[in-house]
This record gives sequence, C-alpha cells and structure tokens, in this order.
Amino acid sequence: MNYTITVQELKSRMDKGDKIFLLDVREPHEYEWAKIEGSKLIPLGQLPTSLNQLDRETEIVAYCHKGMRSADAVGFLIQQGFPNVKNLIGGIDSWSLEIDRGVPRY
Repeated sequence: MNYTITVQELKSRMDKGDKIFLLDVREPHEYEWAKIEGSKLIPLGQLPTSLNQLDRETEIVAYCHKGMRSADAVGFLIQQGFPNVKNLIGGIDSWSLEIDRGVPRY
C-alpha cells in the first residue's frame, strides 16, 4: 500500500469532496502561522494520547512543515492499527509553493 500523497493529489481529492481528515502534527506556533484550511492540530508529541480524536474508518492525511514529522506520525498510526493513513509529501511547504501561495512559508 502507498502511504504517501502529493499536494496535487490531495487538492484534487479535496475539490471532489472526498472525506479526508487532515492531521497537522506540527507545533501550535507553526499552526498559527500557516495551515491548510480544515485541518486539525495534534502535535506529534501528543499523538499517542490523542488517538481517541481520530476515526479509524476515515482516511487520514498527516502533514508537517516538510514531511518528516508527518512520516513518523503515519508510521505510528499504522502501528496502532489505522488502516488508511498517508503522509503529505513536502508538507505545508509544498502546499504553499504548488497549491496555495496565500499560505505563508517559513
């Protein structure tokens, strides 16, 4: 199974109205600075104690700044039995560059 998704694929699926839970695993100050609309912030360090906030039946796309922390989050969620999780390749930085230039880069 492929555990990654590109920003173009994500945008296309969002535009089609696909049900996707956007999980932002960055820190609160990063989330305040820049975010993908509709995402939910659960910092990576809080993920183990926040699993009850996630629906195992819904596709989850995790993202961070450039894709490293969210890759860790995806690996963790797979270990916890979440069947449909993906890492956003390039993170919010790629989203800002390729999809929405209104999202600040940092």
